[in-house]
Amino acid sequence: MMIATRFRPLLLLPALALLLQAQAPAQYAPPSPADIYGPLFGAVQEAQVFPDGKTFADAVPREDPKAILAAYAREKPQGKVALTAFVLRHFSVRGDNQARPPLRARIRELWPVLGRAPFAPMPGSSALGLDHGYVVPGDRFQEIYYWDSYFTMLGLKADGQGPLIEAMLADFVDLVERYGHVPNGTRSYYLSRSQPPFLALMMDLSDDRDPALAGRRLDALLREHDYWMGGGRCPAGADACEHVVRMPDGSLLNRYWDARDTPRDESWREDRDTARKARPRAAGVVQRDLRAAAESGWDFSSRWLGDPMRLETIHTTDIVPIDLNSLLWFSETRIAERAQAAGRSDVAQRFRQLATRRKAAIDRYLWVPGEQRFADWDRIAGRPTSARTAASLFPLFVGHASPDQARAVAATTRATLIGEGGLRTTGIRTGQQWDAPNGWAPLQWVAVEGLGRYGEQAFAKDIARRWIATVARTYAETGKLLEKYDVEERRPGGGGEYPTQDGFGWTNGVTAAMLERWPDLTPSGSVPR
Repeated sequence: MMIATRFRPLLLLPALALLLQAQAPAQYAPPSPADIYGPLFGAVQEAQVFPDGKTFADAVPREDPKAILAAYAREKPQGKVALTAFVLRHFSVRGDNQARPPLRARIRELWPVLGRAPFAPMPGSSALGLDHGYVVPGDRFQEIYYWDSYFTMLGLKADGQGPLIEAMLADFVDLVERYGHVPNGTRSYYLSRSQPPFLALMMDLSDDRDPALAGRRLDALLREHDYWMGGGRCPAGADACEHVVRMPDGSLLNRYWDARDTPRDESWREDRDTARKARPRAAGVVQRDLRAAAESGWDFSSRWLGDPMRLETIHTTDIVPIDLNSLLWFSETRIAERAQAAGRSDVAQRFRQLATRRKAAIDRYLWVPGEQRFADWDRIAGRPTSARTAASLFPLFVGHASPDQARAVAATTRATLIGEGGLRTTGIRTGQQWDAPNGWAPLQWVAVEGLGRYGEQAFAKDIARRWIATVARTYAETGKLLEKYDVEERRPGGGGEYPTQDGFGWTNGVTAAMLERWPDLTPSGSVPR
């Protein structure tokens, strides 16, 4: 009896379990990640975004799955880089919260990563040798670039890297002495063009006061200026020759131009295809316009297009740009100052006159008082272009705008170009990378410096705040600093001929310089929302 009593509960347990199972409703089996995310799940796994397929299967959504799928359908990210950025923005993934250094510390860590030693090129290589150290932008850009380097140097200055600034300046002076100008980048296929002339601004970052070095640098600025103005020696009657455009009143301004009219070596197939689409225009004309846009640094943008939605309507060499002429005005004023300090008063007087004439021409042709903006000039149409772009801030950046012009440009910029995450490049979406919704580090700095110069400190700081939040958010999500950003959605930028690059020299430089100026904008470790 005792034995039967002892085991009776155990014998009843299976029966009890069956009874309870019969009485309980069937439990709902939740859908798997593949069921929920369908095409997104398949794309991520096919692209091998994560080495272990289980990683994405275990990911935790940061928002409602329906919102994620709507964003995926809207953005259509293609390729591993875009899909990775999308996933890390919308999901918490095992390992993505691993400790990263703060943004400011990461920028300091990247200088040696992006730094390069002097070298002599191998025979047959496209590389141009350099005798001093330098910093590259990163990713596909493994050579020194002209205008990129100024914005990189801003960060080097903030981080106490004075010797590296001096080394890069020595490289640029060497390039001018060797080739007559600073090429677009240090590759043989870049020698037929330059980029926005920032050499005088770079020299202002230097603390060196050696008279012999100052004389050599002045000579480099003079030779570079001669490169840009060489077209002024063309036969009389030509309204445009090389980089020079003769305006309706006979004054001289400048345009972007390239000495060659063949497809770019680095984008040969793309240029051939664009030229074919542009028929019956001559292929050489179209290809030179593509090259000239590459010289501008804005490759490509609706600034240069007859039809903003069609790259084949490019006509860069017809445009007299406000940014280029502002930079050349600055170079002329600095040459005058440096020449005066060197006792070369005749040179100083000549360049003061050149700067005065250029400013008068800019005010006459590139200022649009009725629209409260600086503009590019279409020399064929004989009027300013309608493009509203961040280039309008260059006259403030270099300091030749009047106070009234500066106030007007600030108001126009506030009304048309400010996005949630910084300054838009233009106000139009075209799929080109130098158009909305993209924002670029150099243009953020031009705006911040220019507005601050004219007393718009609060506006300048607000642009910096927006930009730093965008950079910090993407860094927190991906661990990267990128070439460009979508300043409307505060995410990696897109568009153009190649995928968004990471590294990235000028983003690092501008972000470091802004945080040096406004330490209170330093982001916390969390992802800004």
